Amino acid sequence: MSGLAEIHQLLTAARAGVSDGRAHAERARTLLGDARRALVDAQAKADPWLPGQWAQADEALEHLLTRLAAADDSVGGYQSRL
Repeated sequence: MSGLAEIHQLLTAARAGVSDGRAHAERARTLLGDARRALVDAQAKADPWLPGQWAQADEALEHLLTRLAAADDSVGGYQSRL
């Protein structure tokens, strides 16, 4: 296998890994939202209590998704230039 073909193969594998990471992070964010709704619905009051870490977790997942999208763009850019 030529060096260029090997690089393409590795970049394709890297993009697949990033894609898997994004899917897992999106699923985690969905589950976090589902759990939040369950807590709010269970409390059934105007100002429900949620742990302080909730907002941090949501923010961290959003940051992760942004970074994974940027990584995918970068790897795709490298791959298209080869």
